[in-house]
Amino acid sequence: MVRAVRGATCLAADDAAEMADAVTELVSAMLDRNGLGVDDLISVVFTATPDLRADFPAAAARRLGLGDVPLLCAVEIDVAGALPRVVRVMAHVHTDLPRSAVTHVYLRGADVLRRDLAQ
Repeated sequence: MVRAVRGATCLAADDAAEMADAVTELVSAMLDRNGLGVDDLISVVFTATPDLRADFPAAAARRLGLGDVPLLCAVEIDVAGALPRVVRVMAHVHTDLPRSAVTHVYLRGADVLRRDLAQ
């Protein structure tokens, strides 16, 4: 089966090292908490709020060994009053988990975005 796994994280600053640390932590947690490996990934879409320009979220994911996984970065829409410095992820995966058992991961204060999904 194909499922989507969601996640998000907040950065303290628009900094390339901060981006790398936060995205590495997030993607690793998404895989670990769902019992997934790199070979289970079909594709990954990253969005970043417009205030994050220091680096591409996908660059950090490539360092995790996702070199042959299709990755895409986009800018999140700029909604007034939205949480700043957020990277969101939607990973399409092969898994036997039913949709209700998929664990979505929200770190570093991003759980306020989806309290209904945050574990």
